[in-house]
Amino acid sequence: MTMVLNPPEERVVLRNLSWETYERLLSEKGDNRSPRFTFDGGTLEIMGPLPEHERWNLRIADLVGVLADEMNIEAEGFGATTFKREDLERGFEPDSCFYIQNVERLRGKERIDLETDPPPDLVIEIEITRSSIRKLPLFAAFGVPEVWRYDGMGVSIFRLEEGKYVDVPESAVLPGVSSIWLAELLERGRPLGRTGWLRLARTWARERFREGEASNSSPGT
Repeated sequence: MTMVLNPPEERVVLRNLSWETYERLLSEKGDNRSPRFTFDGGTLEIMGPLPEHERWNLRIADLVGVLADEMNIEAEGFGATTFKREDLERGFEPDSCFYIQNVERLRGKERIDLETDPPPDLVIEIEITRSSIRKLPLFAAFGVPEVWRYDGMGVSIFRLEEGKYVDVPESAVLPGVSSIWLAELLERGRPLGRTGWLRLARTWARERFREGEASNSSPGT
């Protein structure tokens, strides 16, 4: 087993690990949201999120909740739930994730078994500092339909098509939501506290979706 430490990203990479070791480390970590584990064919990345990382993660997760509410769409957040499949030798803990189209299939379940249950419909990834593991191929292996990635500057929306992710301008799980206005809205909310951010997000969403307007307009209009 080899270990690589990459400061200041607060990422530790362990290589040549067995699935059993990964399972044991998960068990020792318990239900803690931090650090987050990503396992890909014997390579384990342990990521301790920085405050900036978590701030944007929570903001985007808040935004998904507000948008779903204003669009009258049922969405259930599952946070940094551990998703894993031994047959793939892969596992991940997203920054945030949501069941939307498949929310009823998960209703009331205390545990998720990806051999019988669907993956989350939307995964949010904050990558202000680059991961040592290529996350999109990993998510694709699990069949996650959509990924939103924030890099500190803007949001990219990736849609799974024929086993690969395509960078698309608009969300399919939350129809009418575009990457352009996501980025602009987040930028407008940058100086705000959480209360101000939620107020801004709800006001914008209510104006656009309650009135049936197109979502491609700028948040500043």
